[in-house]
Amino acid sequence: MSVAEEIRALFSDLREVLELESETGIREFRVSERHPAWAGEKTKAVPGPEQGPSSLEELRALIGDCKRCRLHRGRRHIVFGEGDPHARLVFIGEGPGRQEDRTGKPFVGHAGELLTRIIAAMGLRRDQVYICNVVKCRPPGNRDPEPDEAAACLPFLEAQVRLIQPEVICVLGSVAGRNLLSKDFRIRRDRGKWQTYCGIPVMPTYHPAYLQRNPAAKRETWQDVQAVMGRLGLEVNRNGRKMRG
Repeated sequence: MSVAEEIRALFSDLREVLELESETGIREFRVSERHPAWAGEKTKAVPGPEQGPSSLEELRALIGDCKRCRLHRGRRHIVFGEGDPHARLVFIGEGPGRQEDRTGKPFVGHAGELLTRIIAAMGLRRDQVYICNVVKCRPPGNRDPEPDEAAACLPFLEAQVRLIQPEVICVLGSVAGRNLLSKDFRIRRDRGKWQTYCGIPVMPTYHPAYLQRNPAAKRETWQDVQAVMGRLGLEVNRNGRKMRG
């Protein structure tokens, strides 16, 4: 590629980013501060843009038949997210799998069944929380999303969080952690430590798919879930209810 072609490509990429910012009303891409020792500070309100969608329905319409990255080529459905639009708790995973791509709904495969049981163990129902992913189209072969693919979707995820304004976010797995919290995020090292995304307290924990392969990690995950329950003021029975799956 010649220098002139490289410059044209650079300006094309920049134009796409600016158009995306204009669509979502988000003026900047932010990397959240990390607060491993977060200890109950008051939750900050998510700042709202001067312009942009005012509801999840408007945001979904804005996304449309998205072709902002290469993932659209093999998808069946955009998996936008589902649940209570005013949920106190939001779960964020990495991306849709085969079943999610077929149905257009997040976490409906085997990992989704385990997540549903985790939610039930908290004394909640799926329709009382909100569930979504970093990317909204299935990566081929369920591979991890590439950085540019995640970057194309992150403004919409941030807009979802801004519109829902949950009290707590539970990040599921290392891919979501790296994209939302820190590029050097390590799930084994950083799970169970309070951090923030868009000014909202975040509890990172293992992805349900990992728990299916490594059942011993359920004990640590249940500890993380109990921390979330405590933050939300939900009853925590440390000697009784346990996560099953």
